[in-house]
Amino acid sequence: MQIGELAKATGTTGRALRHYEQAGLISSERAANGYRIYDEQSVLRVRNIRYLLAAGLTLDDVRVFLPCLDGDVAAASPSDTGLCVALERLAVLNERIAAQTETRDRLEAALRQKAGGLIRPVA
Repeated sequence: MQIGELAKATGTTGRALRHYEQAGLISSERAANGYRIYDEQSVLRVRNIRYLLAAGLTLDDVRVFLPCLDGDVAAASPSDTGLCVALERLAVLNERIAAQTETRDRLEAALRQKAGGLIRPVA
């Protein structure tokens, strides 16, 4: 299938597919006219990549899961390496959330001080 067909089948874009290919997560053959041609297995692989990205992992993180991208990633038991990567990503996300919460709280306090209490706390 061509890149547009794979994009449609997986709910993504040709640009994202080229990015995944550049990252080494998927591969294609080239037709005589230079078009990328993907096999049917690429549909499952791209869906698994998108599943892992939606879970909060990065493309670099997804590389750890290369050996299992052609199976049911959501149902498979995670490897020790996969668990470590996920736990590290969770720690990074928690740090970012804490930093953003702290920044929001400082901005809210400054606005409350300047606006004379007209600003309501964010829940």
